[in-house]
Amino acid sequence: MNEFKSVSLADRVFEKLENDIITGVYPRGEILTELKLVETLGVSRTPIRESLRRLEQERLIADTGKGSVVLGITVDDLLDIMDIRQRIEGLAAYYATKNLTDESKDMLLSICDRQDFYYSRHDLESLRKVDDQFHHAIYELCGRTVIRDTLVPLHKKTQRFRRGSLDNDERLRCSVQEHRAICDAICSADAEKAEALIQKHIANAKVSMIERFQNNG
Repeated sequence: MNEFKSVSLADRVFEKLENDIITGVYPRGEILTELKLVETLGVSRTPIRESLRRLEQERLIADTGKGSVVLGITVDDLLDIMDIRQRIEGLAAYYATKNLTDESKDMLLSICDRQDFYYSRHDLESLRKVDDQFHHAIYELCGRTVIRDTLVPLHKKTQRFRRGSLDNDERLRCSVQEHRAICDAICSADAEKAEALIQKHIANAKVSMIERFQNNG
């Protein structure tokens, strides 16, 4: 695959496989072999082997001796991820508020304005992208490296379920409103309120994602 012809070949292969597992391209239980992936991705065995090792460390696959079985994200994984996010993302919002600058305020307001624009046009794909931008902005603005580095991969691992959750019109409407309320709290320099609101937002998202998981797997 031409998109892999770069210096960071192994990283690109890893990111491709990680994303395909998280989004369900490779479902739980599927067996991945080096030969199969070499043929699919059009790269040599070396980056494939390194990527499989990293995916095993991430507990997204497990070696069977005859290939790697996809573990994916289980319902227990999802519950744990959302519980962790609920607590730590509250801290991220708290510190983002404490670190508020005119520039960061404008950034968050711009994200929410774009969210409202896409919501008015029911542009789901753009709304999903803005949803990512909103949370990642808070991770960056909190100014705490450990918090950011903890939340970014956890947020990524819920990608498939967040997409399904936002397909629900009522959840989408509530999510848009919740983002705006969080933004307003941060921009008003109310750190405690921002923390409480984002924790409630994550709790609501968890309920929706679990329902999606149980109904669709």
